[in-house]
Amino acid sequence: MKNRLKVLRAERDWSQADLAERLAVSRQSINAIETGKYDPSLPLAFKIADLFDMAIEEVFLND
Repeated sequence: MKNRLKVLRAERDWSQADLAERLAVSRQSINAIETGKYDPSLPLAFKIADLFDMAIEEVFLND
């Protein structure tokens, strides 16, 4: 699944560690999601979308 996480994070000038702290996950998890090596759980995907004040479909794109 593709996502806009890296772009959204960069627009806010947040590091992967900053975003990880806000979501209570590891920096490695953020890296894996951004690079497409890991698809987040549905609750985490909703948490990410909520953090960016976006609909989940605006953050995560179906291949």
